[in-house]
Amino acid sequence: MHHGSVAAGSLRAVCGAFAILAVTLVSPASAKDLIVRYDQSELLRLPRAAAEVIVGNPSIADVTLQDGNLLIVTGKTFGITNVIALDAAHNVIQDQRVMVERDDSKIVNLHKGSTRYTYACTPNCEPTLTIGDDKDFFSEVQDANQQKTKFSEGASDSSNSANNQQ
Repeated sequence: MHHGSVAAGSLRAVCGAFAILAVTLVSPASAKDLIVRYDQSELLRLPRAAAEVIVGNPSIADVTLQDGNLLIVTGKTFGITNVIALDAAHNVIQDQRVMVERDDSKIVNLHKGSTRYTYACTPNCEPTLTIGDDKDFFSEVQDANQQKTKFSEGASDSSNSANNQQ
C-alpha cells in the first residue's frame, strides 16, 4: 500500500507541473496588444513617422507602412509576434505585440472524429481555407481557389489584351 500512495503522489505532482506549464504557455491578450483576425487587416497609427518596420515573425503577420505613420497589419496565420517601428535615427517608436486569432463569427466547424472541416457562412456555407483543417479537405479547397483565381486572371488578361489590340 505504501508504494501506491507514492505513485499517486508522484502522479499528482506531475499533473500539477503540467497545469503550471499550461498556464505559463497560454498568455491572455493585454489591453495594449493588437488583435488581428486571420486573413484580415487592422490599422495601427504610430505617434510619429517611421523609417523602418521590423516584424518578429513574418509568417504570422505582414506589415505595410503607408504615409510614414500608418501601419497595415495583416494576419497570415495563427500566433503571436511583434512589430517594431524605428525612426530614421533607429530609435524605437513603438514595439507592438500582435496576436493573430481566428474570427469565429459566421464560421461553422464540422468535426468528424479528429478531423475538422471549416465553412464560412455568409449566409450560405462555403468551404474555406483554415489552418488545422483535414489535409485532403484543405488541399481540395486550395485547388478550387487557385483554379478560380487563374480563371478570373485569365478572363481579365484576355479582356485587357483584346482592349490593347483595338
